[in-house]
Amino acid sequence: MKSKPPQERAVRTRRALLRAAAECFDECGYYGAGTNKILARAGMTQGAMYFHFKSKEELAHAVMLEQAADLELPAEPRGLQQLVNVTLMLAVEMQNNVLLRAGVRLAVDPAGPARHDDSIYSWWAALFHKELVVARAAGELRDDVDEKSFSQTLVGAYTGTQLMSEITTGRSDLTLRITNLWRFLLPGIATPEMLAALDLNGVPVMETG
Repeated sequence: MKSKPPQERAVRTRRALLRAAAECFDECGYYGAGTNKILARAGMTQGAMYFHFKSKEELAHAVMLEQAADLELPAEPRGLQQLVNVTLMLAVEMQNNVLLRAGVRLAVDPAGPARHDDSIYSWWAALFHKELVVARAAGELRDDVDEKSFSQTLVGAYTGTQLMSEITTGRSDLTLRITNLWRFLLPGIATPEMLAALDLNGVPVMETG
């Protein structure tokens, strides 16, 4: 039997390290997830880890930046409804996707890599901004809405909401909390016509309560 090519083995090793690290960071946080614990979870040696990552901090940084790597974001519809759909999908993914959960936890961990790097927040803000630009072109936004400012505000609001949900219910109520967040935000950014057309998790915005 032929052995796997070195490049393929390296990719698989890196992926396994990221998965093991994500599980440990998700369970223990940055400080509590020691290198030995991560290596034991991955079933690998220090040499294998240091071939890909120079330190635990570099490994954590990779987990944080690749938190969305396994996500299949919905492609349609574009614009404001897409933005709502993505945030609600993330609420569901947080229950099952350990890479996403770990990346989010590291992003708010004061001991983690985000204390030096806000790039993951900028990445999500850029993703949200892209849909807001589409929404603007389609006439879905109120005239006084600044797309860039709102995209950054949404990242902050979502981050705080998921953190409260994690602390109080282990994120079991995150979908409901994000739905309620949109109930308060949408009237301030959507035109009356778009507000009437939008739905939150299958429920029209104007009928949520």
